[in-house]
Amino acid sequence: MKYLNTVAIFLSFVALHAQDAPLKISAPEEPIRFEFNLNLEGKPYYMVFHNNEKIIDTSLLGFELRNAPALSGDFKVVDIKISSKNETWSMPWGEQLEVVNNYNQLLIELEEKSVLKRKLNFWVRVFNDGLGFRYEFPEQENLKEVLITDENTQFQLMGNHDVWWQPGDWDIYEHLYNATKLSEINAISKRDHKDLAQTYIPENAVNTPVTMRTGKGLHLSFHEAALLDYSGMTLKIDTTTFLMQSELVGSENQNYKVKRSLPFFTPWRTIQISEKATQLIDSKLIVNLNEPNKLGAIPWFEPMKYVGIWWEMHLGKSTWDMSGEQDMNTFTTQSKPHGKHGATTENAKYYIDFAAKHGIKGVLIEGWNTGWEHWIGFEDREGVFDFVTPYADYDLEEVVRYAKERGVEVMMHHETSAAPRTYEKQMDTAYALMKKYDIHSVKSGYVGKIIPKGEYHHGQWMVNHYNNAAIKAAAYEIAVNAHEPIKATGLRRTYPNIISREGLRGQEFNAWASDGGNPPEHLPIVAFTRMLSGPIDYTPGIFNIKFDEFKPNNQVNTTLAQQLALYVVIYSPIQMVPDLPEHYEGQPAFQFIKDVAVDWKQTKVLNGEVGEFVTIAREDRNSNNWFLGAITNEEERDLDVNLDFLPDGTFKAIFYEDGEDAHWDKNPTAISIREQKVTNKDSVKLKLVAGGGVAISFEKLN
Repeated sequence: MKYLNTVAIFLSFVALHAQDAPLKISAPEEPIRFEFNLNLEGKPYYMVFHNNEKIIDTSLLGFELRNAPALSGDFKVVDIKISSKNETWSMPWGEQLEVVNNYNQLLIELEEKSVLKRKLNFWVRVFNDGLGFRYEFPEQENLKEVLITDENTQFQLMGNHDVWWQPGDWDIYEHLYNATKLSEINAISKRDHKDLAQTYIPENAVNTPVTMRTGKGLHLSFHEAALLDYSGMTLKIDTTTFLMQSELVGSENQNYKVKRSLPFFTPWRTIQISEKATQLIDSKLIVNLNEPNKLGAIPWFEPMKYVGIWWEMHLGKSTWDMSGEQDMNTFTTQSKPHGKHGATTENAKYYIDFAAKHGIKGVLIEGWNTGWEHWIGFEDREGVFDFVTPYADYDLEEVVRYAKERGVEVMMHHETSAAPRTYEKQMDTAYALMKKYDIHSVKSGYVGKIIPKGEYHHGQWMVNHYNNAAIKAAAYEIAVNAHEPIKATGLRRTYPNIISREGLRGQEFNAWASDGGNPPEHLPIVAFTRMLSGPIDYTPGIFNIKFDEFKPNNQVNTTLAQQLALYVVIYSPIQMVPDLPEHYEGQPAFQFIKDVAVDWKQTKVLNGEVGEFVTIAREDRNSNNWFLGAITNEEERDLDVNLDFLPDGTFKAIFYEDGEDAHWDKNPTAISIREQKVTNKDSVKLKLVAGGGVAISFEKLN
């Protein structure tokens, strides 16, 4: 890192001590400027500018502490350090091979003027596409441990922006997004959603990432990075003053929200800033604010597509449990079968055969282990699941042998029923079993209210559980795909075995939610909100859109072409092929799923607006092929797309388009498939019907 010592910086520093002028630092290419100052009470505050226009007004910083005075005022600046960095690092897997990490950094060291003389450092990094700032509690004489009751980080917005938001739920991220003015945010109204069993929303706050658009068309998204040993942050909304303030997730078992011994850093508070909505997806600010890879190469994990015994349970064709009785002994292998158990040896082999036939690398088998009779709807769920004992009708060793013989990798499943202490007791044994059978990925689940009662999914206690589970898994050469998780905050850079997670209202809501499932606008919002934080295990690719055979009152609210396009639009290094195998057999459109890559050399976001539409093209890391996906909301639209992202040469383009009379509800499976030779000098017109999409594969011709 080089240090920048300039006359301007020195003058700003001198002025700051006099409380006359702010300390300023700008992005490398200077579209964004951050200003820091102390008011007359010694309270720190900041402002943010974009092209010299203020976008964040005076916003205070500080903490409320248990059994100690607030750490929020009476400060003086004792030192500053200015530095910069411009590096390129490689993703072991991801949306692109190389990531540019270019920022200017300011460190401000604060100290109280009072007798305690407590110290607090403030770090800010300014990138060309946004900024991040965090607090440091350095080692010091008069402060050894802090019990944080509130972190009062403010974001004073400059107007009544358009906002795409979820309520600030302490347990889940599975609400639908709302699109309103800032002044119309009402999270409390979402407190008792009938399809969300563990909802807890204590006040009018939103989850992050939360994305907004100003009246002048500037796009902002607020989130956090490097969430470690700290509580997750929601943002409390004042709908009259347009002030957002950090509201940490708490615990009913403690009289604080964060407990830490010094020294330590808080997570980064992040603001992505872009003139175009598409640039939000382009940004790598969140991962750049995390520490570099601590694991090194992880050749034991390869991005993949996978099938699995999962969707059939949501349809009601089969069940996770073996007996269906509600009073079964937790660890019994003698359950009386009811005949609908999905995870049988025979059924697992059926999915393995399908995967092997079509070149799909993985198979997930849910419901394989004992405990599913007593896993949900019960207060006492400790000890319910055994993570090494299969049901009597599932031969784990035989399934693994059969899969390996056919070149298919088994993905393990660990549902904890939100009883993390039970999981922690068995974790080493469960991971050791996976290592014994050469299983390198696990889908974990945390459905239900956290045990012990009074803890929440997004509080410090559970943040540590999620992160520690993934860090321990790395020692066993295991990659983790967490469902009902803590939010993604870019830790995949530091621990690249954190491969994907749920953390949104997923595809399964289409199969069982009573409110009609996910509307067509859902994923065009997700691409500009939840996806900014990291990979999503959304499970695209449902071909039997209407479910008439099993659930005639439910359906997927997209066309078949959009289900294909989602493999490109919604990023994950693991992508499920979730529908029943028989729904893919004989379907020409299935070829796209077989062909599409899951690991990318580069990504180009070609167009898009939040909640309306988006088109993304990605280049396969392992070939010269490209893939494109475009999706729209309930509005049909025509999109002109220039193919200048392609390299020189001729490509065979296979278009998977909505049929002429396709419609997400009236005729969702109508699809047209055609071939065309194209070069990077061409442009194509994409016609998307309501709730529709387009998927294109580009194969380089010699």
